[in-house]
This record gives sequence, structure tokens and C-alpha cells, in this order.
Amino acid sequence: MSTVIDSISARLDRRARQHVPGGVNSNVRLAAPHTYFERGVGARLFDVDGRDYVDYLLGQGPNILGHAPEKLQSDVAQAVRRGMLYGAQHEAEVLAAEQVCEILEWPEMVRFGVSGTESVQAALRLARAETGRRRFIRFEGHYHGWLDTTLASWSPDGECSPASAGQLSDHLAEAIPTPWNDLEAVRLQLEQHDDVAAIITEPVMLNAGSIVPRDGYLEGLRELADAFGVVLIFDEVITGFRVALGGAAQRYGVTPDLAVYGKAMAAGWPVSMLAGRADLMERFGSGEVNHSGTFNASVMATAATLSATTILREDDPYARMEAYGERLMDEVRGSAARHGLGLHVQGLGMAFHVSFSDGKAICDYRDLGRTDTERYGRLSRVLADHGVWVAGRGVWYVSAAHDERDMADTLTRVDQAFAEFARHER
Repeated sequence: MSTVIDSISARLDRRARQHVPGGVNSNVRLAAPHTYFERGVGARLFDVDGRDYVDYLLGQGPNILGHAPEKLQSDVAQAVRRGMLYGAQHEAEVLAAEQVCEILEWPEMVRFGVSGTESVQAALRLARAETGRRRFIRFEGHYHGWLDTTLASWSPDGECSPASAGQLSDHLAEAIPTPWNDLEAVRLQLEQHDDVAAIITEPVMLNAGSIVPRDGYLEGLRELADAFGVVLIFDEVITGFRVALGGAAQRYGVTPDLAVYGKAMAAGWPVSMLAGRADLMERFGSGEVNHSGTFNASVMATAATLSATTILREDDPYARMEAYGERLMDEVRGSAARHGLGLHVQGLGMAFHVSFSDGKAICDYRDLGRTDTERYGRLSRVLADHGVWVAGRGVWYVSAAHDERDMADTLTRVDQAFAEFARHER
């Protein structure tokens, strides 16, 4: 698929750069092709120049039901006809809280927010209030939002430093950087530091590398948290409602004290949630710990949460999504091998990772740092030219909307893209 120099997307991009820094409203999109879309349907995106794409980015993961699912959109539209924000309570937030607690099974209480970033901060604040301690163990390469206390750039030896100009470096001092998938490293940190309030982890490292926990790792974190009296926080912003209906806690059978959800929970509508034990969460209810937000539990967010979780529970797409993703992983490996690209593919069917890693498995962030990310970024742009929309960092998301037609078109387009990429590299 050739790129038109003066396409409508290109003209819109030039206009955007006059008033929007970099032409985008999130720095995550700076390096991606500045393509403008006019609509999405199911697993497809359609740009303003009339081209279609099979979408494996899914809005950075939230669109687990695909684009514009009719039932969800109808439910939200019906709800907002009566209003959007009351500055008070409404029935849907009660129903949504009851439903997610029932689905997840382990939490007793929840608080709704707008973004995963803010709900992570609420979890850390709650852990400090509970323990009277100030620091937290975090893991190399895990993403917990873009605020000064969590946004980090990682060196090859695991040191973290500010990832942005203007970021206050001393705010990162509260975090104790630790290698992931290494229980002994966590134990050593807990033994050396007596001021640890929490351990926060992505239970599956999906944001970077699609790295699954080693057998017994999450169970070991639970045991260490109990032994040292610290709060175990799962950042399930990506894994929640994606790797299973009950998220990673259900898939791996390990219960945290607190967990943060977002992304797939409302299938594309902006919402986040902090879930946890009642004795912890009641610190919000007593007013001892502050958690505020004008848009928390808005009519749109709670209606979308109710609708999406109902659809996911009744349709149960998880086995289908996993099978689709596993087949796609095999096909990508095969096509790459035919064209001599040597791509490495790993992860779960619902969210897997593709990289140039010299065939080596990626077990932690240091392994990921040895992959050729610049080369994969070029490949992702060629895939986009051929109508396969993927993230430049290597993650591929699968939705409940992907079907056999999408698979057939994907395989054709991937093979063509790989052939073109291989030709240009010779």
C-alpha cells in the first residue's frame, strides 16, 4: 500500500501542527504514523483517505469488543439522555460497583476514576495510610502512569531516572526499583528497607514485552507481602477484563490487597477503578484518605462499565480471543521465517509481543532492552502501509470482534509487508 504524499491525513497533520504540539494530544502517538481515522467498525479502522486497516492496537488496548459495539453505544447513549454529571450519586454507579465486585469475586469495595494513572496514585496513597510507611517496590519496565512519582526511564542495569524534562527527580526516590520475575530480589529489598508500604506490579507485563509471570512468582509476591506487612497492588489496567473476565487475579489465582483497572473495563469509554479489601477502602469513606474527581463515576463511565462487563460475561469471548491470537502468533512467526526476518513472538493470545530479539525469549525488561526497537518501529510502519495497524512498541491486542475474515486479510497483508520490508533491508 503506497503512501500518498498529499493525502487528506497529511493535510490534516500539517493543520494540527499549527495548534497542537507535535500534531498529537498524547506523546505516545508522536512516533506513530500520523494517520487520521474517520470511523472504526468491529476490528477495522477506516482512514480519511478511504483505506481500511485490521486493527491490533485497539486504541492502546481498551477496545476489547472492537470499535463502536452497537449494544454498548446504545446503552451509553440511552443513559446520557437523562444527564451526564450530577455532582451527586446515581443508581448506575451502585449497579456498576455491585457488578464488577461480583465478576471479580475478590474485592469488597471499589472506587471509580477516569484514568489508570490517577487510580494508581490513589492505591499508593491508601497503602501509605494503611502502613504508615512511605516507599514502594516497583519493577523495571513496568508502567504505572505518567506522573512524576511513577514515570521512569530505565537504564540497562535497572536504574530509574526521570523520563521527561520538567519531571522532579526526587519524586522517584519513593520507588525502589527491582528486577521483575525474581522473588529473591524482592525479598532482599524487603529485608533491606523497613519503610516499604507497597509492592506494585503488572501481574503480566503487557505494556512492554507481554511477559508472563514465572510459575509461583505471583504467589511468592503474595507471601512476601503478608510476611513483611506490605500492601500488594496489582496494576491490572491492561490485564483486567482482558486476560480473563476476572483479569490476572482470576487467571493466576492470586488475590491482591488492591488492584487498579481500566482499559477494557468499559470497552473504550474512559474509566478507571480501584478495587480492594473493605478495611482498606473504607479509609476513603471515612474521609481519612482523600480521593476526589469531578468526573468519577460519571453516567457515561458507569453505563459503559455496566454494558461492557455484561457483554463480556454473557458472550464469554476469552477462549475465542486466545485461540485467534495464538493462531496469529504462529502465522506471524511462519511468515517472518519465510522472509528471513527472525522475529520473536511471545505472550498470550489476547495480547502478545513481536520483536527483533535474535530469537531469545524475553523474561524481563533487561531482555527487552536488548531487542532492536528501532528496526521493529520501521516494520510497524510498513505494516500500517499494508493495512495492519499495530503499536510501534511491539504489542498486538486481539478483540472479541476479530473474525476469520480479519484473520485472512491480516495474513495476506502481513506477508506482503514482511516481503517488502525484507527487500528494502537487502
